[in-house]
Amino acid sequence: MKPSIASKLDQLSMRMAEVGRLLNTENITADMDHYRRLTREHAELEPVVALYRRYQESLGDLKTAEEMAGDPAMRDFAEAEIAETKARIEGFEADLQKLLLPKDPNDERNIFLEVRAGTGGDESALFAAELFRMYARYAERKRWQVEVISESPSGLGGYREIIARIVGNGAYSKLKFESGGHRVQRVPVTETQGRIHTSACTVAVMPEADELVEVVLNPADLRIDTFRASGAGGQHVNKTDSAIRITHLPTGLVVECQDDRSQHKNRARALAVLAARLNDRQLREQQAKEAATRKSLVGSGDRSERIRTYNFPQGRVTDHRINLTLYKIAQLIDGDLDELVDALAAEHQAEQLAELAAENQM
Repeated sequence: MKPSIASKLDQLSMRMAEVGRLLNTENITADMDHYRRLTREHAELEPVVALYRRYQESLGDLKTAEEMAGDPAMRDFAEAEIAETKARIEGFEADLQKLLLPKDPNDERNIFLEVRAGTGGDESALFAAELFRMYARYAERKRWQVEVISESPSGLGGYREIIARIVGNGAYSKLKFESGGHRVQRVPVTETQGRIHTSACTVAVMPEADELVEVVLNPADLRIDTFRASGAGGQHVNKTDSAIRITHLPTGLVVECQDDRSQHKNRARALAVLAARLNDRQLREQQAKEAATRKSLVGSGDRSERIRTYNFPQGRVTDHRINLTLYKIAQLIDGDLDELVDALAAEHQAEQLAELAAENQM
């Protein structure tokens, strides 16, 4: 193991011991925000430090086996022990490097998912509905909660736009690479001559603002309009100005919410979506700066970037960022996304490991 990595692990071990002492002090729960932050930090450090201890124990085992190898009567046993221990140490080193990779602070957060129809008219709107159902079914498989915030239906059962909040541990870590342009190639239901059409939708996945670090929105920057909700929802919804439209004047971002009968609830939901969009804008600006110096295998997160093609006649889905093609379009559309999601995460991790190795050689 490189000295720089060992030094980092020693520092983390000392930090975990320090956090443990702080958590055992009297009145630690007097400041609940501070207590939660320490608890979260301890939970993040614990698996790294535990694995580092096992690594150090294996180094001790290796030293003992090498000493035993000097005894002719024990040589065969010792050599087998040395080979096995070296392989174990090598595995620990690889696992520790992965655990030391910089973590995305948003990974464990809930998300706001936005799906919008693009080019392709009614077919694009139908595809937007299918994409939303795909993510909703994936969420069901993960036992996550899906809450529709806003929807703009089109004809034939599609969506011009749909926004949902997905609540579940690790939701952002699993779906953060879904942002971008999604293209579909198939014969639309409206096509009478059997020709294949190409349509597109855009997907945006944004982490929900951390409840411990509340986003401050200046009231002077907001224009809040109320209007009468349209569509389904019963007579009460249609007869009162319960719908909310919030415009963030500095950026021009507009959020509408009319899903609930309560104006207060619609306002709270709209503000939450606006906060997530502002956070997402800052994140993408930061990613754009980083992309100027290095190329990310999983894309820049640019909404206009075409990331995936769904070809129904050929039964395939191709992710263009990692050149992965899967011939299981029916399963994927039904929410069986693990293989695709895991491949994107593995590619991102491989890129991070390559960068870490390059840094350690400098």
